[in-house]
Amino acid sequence: MNFNYPKNERLKSKTTIGLLFSEGKSVSKYPLRLVYRQAEENSEEQTKVGVSVSKKYFKKAVDRNYFKRVLRETYRLNKHLLLDNLNQPYSIMLFYQTKDRLSYEEINTKTIQLFEKFTAQINKTPDSEPKTES
Repeated sequence: MNFNYPKNERLKSKTTIGLLFSEGKSVSKYPLRLVYRQAEENSEEQTKVGVSVSKKYFKKAVDRNYFKRVLRETYRLNKHLLLDNLNQPYSIMLFYQTKDRLSYEEINTKTIQLFEKFTAQINKTPDSEPKTES
């Protein structure tokens, strides 16, 4: 498995990010939230991921940048959980949504749980019962 996070996997397109906020679906596992949208069917792009930390909770850029680095690192180390279970490309944003300063280990555990919840949600059959979010 290739544990890198190259530029072509980073979500940078303003139009794609705008579509994520307007048409995207979300999955949460406190304190993380994952907003996703299936990529266009005729495009040949791959799954792209972006991270965000709210200025509301962390006023100093140093603190926001630290948590963004941690989110990128947890994605980089656990992306195989996503990519192995996806059959089409997605645009994904990861959000850190609390003012609590969790440790790297706690964030990593929550990221794994979030990815498992996400893959279960997108791979479920349409006739099965909907699951409630926790």
